[in-house]
Amino acid sequence: MSPKNKLTADQREELLGTLKARFEEHIDRHEWMNWDKIQEKLEANPDKLWSLHEMERTGGEPDVLEFDEAKNEYVFYDCAAESPSGRRSVCFDQKALDSRKKNKPENSAMTMANDMGIELLSEDHYRVLQQHGTFDVKTSSWVQTPEDIRDRGGALFCDSRYGHVFLYHNGADSYYAARGFRGLLRV
Repeated sequence: MSPKNKLTADQREELLGTLKARFEEHIDRHEWMNWDKIQEKLEANPDKLWSLHEMERTGGEPDVLEFDEAKNEYVFYDCAAESPSGRRSVCFDQKALDSRKKNKPENSAMTMANDMGIELLSEDHYRVLQQHGTFDVKTSSWVQTPEDIRDRGGALFCDSRYGHVFLYHNGADSYYAARGFRGLLRV
């Protein structure tokens, strides 16, 4: 882990406190899980804590929604009501960013996710998230896109309207103030 990707003791304690409070506030998302076991795994993985800090810093409000028994991993999702505010107005990936001639956004969803050490949600992950609440009723979020769609210049995004999850397409180089991306992190 590079020094820039390391949390101070105060940052670590503040983040763990925030995550624990969110875990307890939304116990219905994970009533079968034990916070002490999750915290133990987090403390053993400082690089994952840093990624969670980045998710929190950019407005994602990460919370644990799944436990993968086969891999012995807890899975944190961005659970902010709307697409994380610090990750909006981005195109899909670096190729899309490079292709823009004018009015380029500052970054791309895939680059930011990679820099943060998280995965972009897939459509399936997005639907799992929606089982734990209602998210993105005013915003939308880029999701993983199959190569054949991306090769043709497109990318996929989802939102929730009228009580349903919708999957759409757009040019990968497009960006909007109300579109960002959500991620997940396996710990």
